[in-house]
Amino acid sequence: MTHSVRTVERAYRSVHAPATPMVERRASGRAARGRVPRRRLGDWEPATRGHDALATVLAQNETRVPDLVPIRMSRMSASPWTYYRGAAAVMAADLGAAPHTDIEVQLCGDAHVLNFGLWATPERQLSFDLRDFDETVRGPFEWDIKRYLASLVVLARDVGLNDRVGVAAVCAAMQAYRARIAHYSTADELTIWYDVITADELLELFGPEEQEQVSVRLAKRARRRTSAGAARKLTHVVDGRLRIVDDPPVRVHISDVVPGGQTAELAEETLQAYHDSLPYERRQLLDRFTLVDVVRQVVGVGSVGMQVYLVLLQGRNGKEPLFLQIKQAGPAVYEQFLGPSPYPGHGERVIRGKRHIQAASDIFLGWTSVRGFDFYVRQFRDMKVIPNGDLIAPFLVPFAERCAQVLARSHARTGDAMAIAGYIGKGRRFDKAMAEFAVAYADQTAHDHQQLVAAIEAGTVAASPG
Repeated sequence: MTHSVRTVERAYRSVHAPATPMVERRASGRAARGRVPRRRLGDWEPATRGHDALATVLAQNETRVPDLVPIRMSRMSASPWTYYRGAAAVMAADLGAAPHTDIEVQLCGDAHVLNFGLWATPERQLSFDLRDFDETVRGPFEWDIKRYLASLVVLARDVGLNDRVGVAAVCAAMQAYRARIAHYSTADELTIWYDVITADELLELFGPEEQEQVSVRLAKRARRRTSAGAARKLTHVVDGRLRIVDDPPVRVHISDVVPGGQTAELAEETLQAYHDSLPYERRQLLDRFTLVDVVRQVVGVGSVGMQVYLVLLQGRNGKEPLFLQIKQAGPAVYEQFLGPSPYPGHGERVIRGKRHIQAASDIFLGWTSVRGFDFYVRQFRDMKVIPNGDLIAPFLVPFAERCAQVLARSHARTGDAMAIAGYIGKGRRFDKAMAEFAVAYADQTAHDHQQLVAAIEAGTVAASPG
């Protein structure tokens, strides 16, 4: 053995501790029951939550683009479901005030039921995975589960289903999560890492006579949700040049935006800094495209008011479009309760978390910081197929199971599945507590939504459609 090889081996051993025996890992999970008994996870007492939900929502508006804030308030006020989507900060404050297991994973941070969807791998195959990571940070595994399970009840009510269906979805999800975590707790590390939940597994929700029809529809929709599909829908030719079509206030050319940090120069600087941060091979690929147009974009519910740009580039043949989305990243809503992210910028926090959690990620993922703003960059659409409530309502229970399996894989990839399995156990005590919390928090969400609606009706909070 050469001296250099021995040196490398010693260095490796110095930073990699011996593997902890499985029995100790499971015992560490069981020990967490002493910190937080499983039955306590179902507790919800509004009187002791320690913050005002409306004040928490409005505090986020202070760092957002002022002319977009009324749009955010309007979207959040539409229903308890849209409120829930936009109120991750409210739930973070509620979770942060309660005892937790201290069994850490890389949290998605906003694992509600419609933040699971079909996603294209670099090989252009569709996988079923989590899709939103603006709030990703390391934290207690049960926070993701609580966010997810409460969303099932809120969504069930939103689409006109009764609580029996919502609770059935919660129970099915917990059984699926527990079974998957038990499987991962004894699986090889690479088996966990390479595990992909495919579109074919999602198709199993449908009967045999429907599967082929749904498969064709999904494939067709995925093909439309590409840069080429977006170009057909979102662009036109002006004076011989391709331009993104304005659709105020959703898409507005930056020259038409009221000054306040949203300038064409900022978008161009951000794109250049992102380019310089890419690995060489990705940078070389991006160099084959030329910047054509940039617009400001309004997206989602909770993200409304953050600086977001939609960038159109064209390939060297003049026919191949590439849409990139540049999105501002702020602190995760959980950081004030868990401590700051270890990354120097929040764009990096988002992308590192995304790469850690997802089975496969977009080849153009990147991040940068410009003029004091943190951003991350991704392809726009990129074959993403996002479900909606009405579509999944007839299949809510089996759909909830698939989502729970994805969440379990995420937690096994980024945490210790054996410790999680040791905490939740084989019985239903954990499931029962989580179901109680999900219903109670759905009730709280309805109350918080009404608080926002009342403030808008009283004129103390401005809202405008968009």
